[in-house]
Amino acid sequence: MNNPFEVIEARLSNIETLLLDLKHKTKEQGEQPPAEELLTVQDTAKLLSLSVPTIYGLISKGELPVMKRSKRCYFSKVELINYLKQGRKKTLAETAIEAENYLSGKKRKSEFDAAAESIVNHKKERA
Repeated sequence: MNNPFEVIEARLSNIETLLLDLKHKTKEQGEQPPAEELLTVQDTAKLLSLSVPTIYGLISKGELPVMKRSKRCYFSKVELINYLKQGRKKTLAETAIEAENYLSGKKRKSEFDAAAESIVNHKKERA
């Protein structure tokens, strides 16, 4: 006959394995991203601090990202936040850096054009 302590130890080991498996499954399920939140026109008006008619006007102009289904409009909260971020005004420092990068690119381009022109002229002289 089996030692009762060995039987108890085997059962405890099985229970421990099952608990660890259960713990890992719940962690994996919890790591999934939450479902995207959809908003109605009224919810969107509240989120953007605009009136409902203004929301409909922006929809008709094609300015707001919208999903239409059976005469109803739905908005993705993530897309609306991205829409707001696109309207972000740049700081003076960001504008200055962008201008500097643009101008330095133009200088490089003009230097490249001058080099290309001298090569073309050189080829013409040879011919």
